[in-house]
Amino acid sequence: MLREVTVKVGLKQEDGEERIVVKALLDSGVTGLVMSLEFARKKNFKKKLDRPIYMRNMNSTFNHKEPIEYIVRMELFYRGHKERMEIDVIGGQKWSVILVMPWLACHNPEINWKTKEVKMTR
Repeated sequence: MLREVTVKVGLKQEDGEERIVVKALLDSGVTGLVMSLEFARKKNFKKKLDRPIYMRNMNSTFNHKEPIEYIVRMELFYRGHKERMEIDVIGGQKWSVILVMPWLACHNPEINWKTKEVKMTR
């Protein structure tokens, strides 16, 4: 049985005042912070890049179908932790935000996979 671990995080656009709370998926198999295009459009959270960035597939070939054309500069809040980040906006995502391997490695949260509890103890 696949167990998804999510955390509720606060987000605030870099130049905005409004804070929102969303469920973010923790995913150690992805290498870039991700926000869904649908969510970014709904919240008006996107900035067009000068040039699209093409992602690589699992086999190292370029994925020409879904380039990254937008980013979001946000402040993220989680249990007393606050940081500024740049998030790639891509289409077709089930989750509004995905916190990925570099974020996990940087913060090294304590994750109980059975209870799905996540603590920022380190």
